[in-house]
Amino acid sequence: MTAVVVVGAGPVGLTAALTLARRGVHVTVLEQGDKLATESRASTFHPPTLEMLADLGVLEPLLSQGIIASTFQYRERGGGEIATLDLSVLAADTAYPFRVQCEQSRLTPILLSALPAHVHVRFGSRVEGLYPNEDGVIVHTARGPVVADWVIGADGAHSAVRRALGAGFDGSTYPERFLVASVDEDLAAALPGIAPINYVFDPDEWLVLLRTPAHWRVLLPTPADTPDDDELARLPDRLAAVADLGRPWRLLHASLYQVHQRITESFRVGRVLLAGDAAHVNNPLGGMGMNSGIHDAVHLANALADVLDGGPESELDAIAARRRTVAIEHVQRTSHDNWERLRGHDASYHNHLSDLAADPAAARTYLRRACLLDSLENQR
Repeated sequence: MTAVVVVGAGPVGLTAALTLARRGVHVTVLEQGDKLATESRASTFHPPTLEMLADLGVLEPLLSQGIIASTFQYRERGGGEIATLDLSVLAADTAYPFRVQCEQSRLTPILLSALPAHVHVRFGSRVEGLYPNEDGVIVHTARGPVVADWVIGADGAHSAVRRALGAGFDGSTYPERFLVASVDEDLAAALPGIAPINYVFDPDEWLVLLRTPAHWRVLLPTPADTPDDDELARLPDRLAAVADLGRPWRLLHASLYQVHQRITESFRVGRVLLAGDAAHVNNPLGGMGMNSGIHDAVHLANALADVLDGGPESELDAIAARRRTVAIEHVQRTSHDNWERLRGHDASYHNHLSDLAADPAAARTYLRRACLLDSLENQR
């Protein structure tokens, strides 16, 4: 019998597996893909996430590949800077008062290579059924059954584990799709003064500009009911409206996706735990999805290791309940507020941001929430 099966070899699943392995737990990771995913997806690591990765011994290789972003900006579309917030005001709160810009696809190989030899990672192992009983859980996969004491489902928004449990995933879908374009351009030269991370307000067409090690990413809202081909065809004109380079932008990749705000009713169902996108999803504004998922993984895995060491399951229940509260009150609320504000033109809020930038104490309070430090109170 495997003590714990972790389903999903993304950043959340591999973080859970490494956390458990460092606690001496026997772990098997099941991944439906034939290899690690290579899509860019999330690309921002917040300070408390960096602390957790440091504790797991995997931060240094991430830092060597990423970009340290000590500041981020709020800007006005067609105008200039509203406010630049400096994360150095968090120096008393964290050893890492900055964000790291690095695609999650660069983290997963680091996590995979850090797993001890006794952790088994099985690629091409799609979960086809889940059968809990009083002694554990039987996980049926495309390669045969695996018997476990416990299961952690970290297999994304379309989680096979969550579906096998019959767990709900209530919430809503945003009225627009998000279009993400990766471009081979030096936007710092095209838009002098921008930071590595920029949130640009506009009631007609807000946007986000993010620097990653390999390229810049541009996030744009897109109507929900138009053909993908039509939207991709008009993307060059939309990019030219962001900055006129005198030629078409060098576009590396573009994709459209629907955005949801959803959560399952419990992060623990018997001997099964749900973490990351398998348990909750939100819009990407503020970079909270992957970060909160990694936090889920660390806290749930440590609580589970305590149970396996003979601790009370009530503590695991408390952590699972707390992580759900964090998903609702911190992650979803903040990311939704970010979306609401980017779409508006609230002069008083813009003035508020400018005042924050000039007041280190107020900026610290704001950034503690924006970077998820506050969400971890009483969990450290």
